[in-house]
Amino acid sequence: MKFSFRMWILWIFLIISTISIVNIPATQKLFLIAIMVGGFIALRFAKSKISAILIWIAFLGLSALLIFSSFQQGVLVDSVSSEDSFFKEGMRQGQIITHINGKEITNLDEFHNLINNLGNSSKRLDITTTNKEYISLVNSTPQIVVREIPKTNIKTGLDISGGARALVQPTQQISEQELQDLIAISRERFNVFGLADVQIKGVSDLDGNRFMLVEVAGATPDELKSLISEQGKFEAKIGNKTAFIGGDKDITHVFRNDATQSAVYPPEQSSNGGYVSRFSFAIALSPEAAQRHADITEEVSIDPQSSGQYLSENLTLILDGEVVDELRISIGLKGQVTSQISIQGSGAGNTPDEALADARSSMNKLQTILISGSLPFELTIVKLDTISPALGSDFNYAILLAGLIAIISVSLVILIRYRKFKVSAALLLISFSEIVIILGIASLIKWNLDLPSIAGILATIGTGVDQQIIIIDEARLGKQTNMKERMKRAIFIVMSAYFTALASLLPLFKASAGLFKGFAITTLIGITAGVFITRPAFAEIIKHIEED
Repeated sequence: MKFSFRMWILWIFLIISTISIVNIPATQKLFLIAIMVGGFIALRFAKSKISAILIWIAFLGLSALLIFSSFQQGVLVDSVSSEDSFFKEGMRQGQIITHINGKEITNLDEFHNLINNLGNSSKRLDITTTNKEYISLVNSTPQIVVREIPKTNIKTGLDISGGARALVQPTQQISEQELQDLIAISRERFNVFGLADVQIKGVSDLDGNRFMLVEVAGATPDELKSLISEQGKFEAKIGNKTAFIGGDKDITHVFRNDATQSAVYPPEQSSNGGYVSRFSFAIALSPEAAQRHADITEEVSIDPQSSGQYLSENLTLILDGEVVDELRISIGLKGQVTSQISIQGSGAGNTPDEALADARSSMNKLQTILISGSLPFELTIVKLDTISPALGSDFNYAILLAGLIAIISVSLVILIRYRKFKVSAALLLISFSEIVIILGIASLIKWNLDLPSIAGILATIGTGVDQQIIIIDEARLGKQTNMKERMKRAIFIVMSAYFTALASLLPLFKASAGLFKGFAITTLIGITAGVFITRPAFAEIIKHIEED
């Protein structure tokens, strides 16, 4: 059998998806690869008339695995106090505790019963996680906060799972226009950080004071505080003169994804026993900033102790008043107009992995500030608290039940209309599989499902049912042409509707984080999966039913 272009694209997507999944056990990875290899072999030797059904089955299995890939027993570490001995041993948020003193931990009750029975006397405590085993002598309850391991990889947004909220006030009186500028820069900063569900708006009190209200899904108050507490004022100084500052006025481009211009280097052991990992990335300066850099270096003398290789002043990188790094300036840059500068820094940790993670985090933070610039005003956090879910698990149950009832109702209508149980069952099965595939892809890309996203899923199912009815009608009517021609005509109608929807949804997807983006991304996922996966499979199923 000769593979079509569409089939090659689908299998390449499967392979990339498998490689991207790094947080599942090895046995599950092997199972996933087995599905792919088995499906590939089946496709290679199958008759072309069932290949679409095999692709659909393969994607359905992959999506289910993406959703339910968290089979690990234990409890998830939510936070560890920096003063706790286990933190100093390397325990961090996100690790999974499986055993305490040799006893298996499967839920929160077992964890708390073992921890609370330690007493006040000094005892040895062995905690085993999926990463390593920690041993410490304790005389009080460890300051470790844990929670149940999520049963699925589906992430929910602010209105379903809750998050953190901060009321922020500038330290000086600002106008309405200045408040809107502050919101715009803050939103850009959050978007650069890659946060999916962020809501920022301006509010004011009766005295005319203006505030910025920030809400972030799935974040803790401490995490939100760390994101907004710093003004992000970046300066690069030579001596006591500023060469350039963060923001697009002086910096025209920050190299983030170019491996030749941006890198995090392997960690090295430091003198205190920990590890240090350095990073560097290039930035492009505006002509004005490049000329300013040249004018300043022209006046700097050569360092006599450097054998004529460097200037006597360093390029000092300062973030919010703290020195990030000091870089030597080569003699070749003296008085020269250079449009590209290398920025460097480092991260530290108790282990090589921690040092790498800290270096990447520090580099991302610095790049973000260089891109978005500093906030125009110094901010104070007036109130910081946790947002309870507005909808929660009851809403999840209700919306799933409503969707299931709607699909079953449509299937019953189809049964009454066409009087074939197989046709109705096929529509029910395909509609349900579309939900699974959408949730699987959302789990893969770690998209937060909020209320608009769920509305997008329901809208996708609605359009899917419409298109499936078109396929059924084409299969049952127009007997003057053969079944193959009728299916081609039906798929052509479906594809035309797809490209029309795609043209209308892409502008919404381009919009900033918020209502339209959540709706657009799930709808785009749904209609794309429908057109290339479920609709061809449904057409093949209906063709077999009608030919029987």
